[in-house]
Amino acid sequence: MVNKNSIDILIKQLSDKDGQMREKARLTLVDIGKEATLPLTTLLTAKDQQTRWEAAKTLGGISDPVAIPSLINALEDNIFEVRWLASEALVGIGAVSIKPLLEKLRIGSDNLFLREEAHHVFKYILRDNPKANDLNAILKPVIDALDSSTAGVSTPAIAKKALEKLSLQRNIG
Repeated sequence: MVNKNSIDILIKQLSDKDGQMREKARLTLVDIGKEATLPLTTLLTAKDQQTRWEAAKTLGGISDPVAIPSLINALEDNIFEVRWLASEALVGIGAVSIKPLLEKLRIGSDNLFLREEAHHVFKYILRDNPKANDLNAILKPVIDALDSSTAGVSTPAIAKKALEKLSLQRNIG
């Protein structure tokens, strides 16, 4: 077990001006693993974009499902690199990210950044998942909706249908 103070110090170092200090802290936090997840999720809303980037990158290295809600919220970040790292972290976490992301799309997908990154997450989870055939049938309509010119309007209903179908499947997510 790692000392909480050690994690707190490393978390603070993710905001350091020295890039080597940030990298060392990030790699150490990845080595610590899941114990660092919750403090890292709070950094995803930091004012400083470099800190948000470091948090998303670190969470991607840890791949803890506990971070899914915070990573999904980070898909709406104004900074592309933060959104990209959050989406890559969700892909790394895997199929368990699908239901919460569909739920976020179901309640409203008026954010273009969220829709773009959700498309990425679904596409690469399908690519990496051995149950891709089952998932493909469920997610293909969502991916198509996210690609459409009416994505902001059509995606919530299609995400709802995908959630219903997903709830009937076993061992997915």
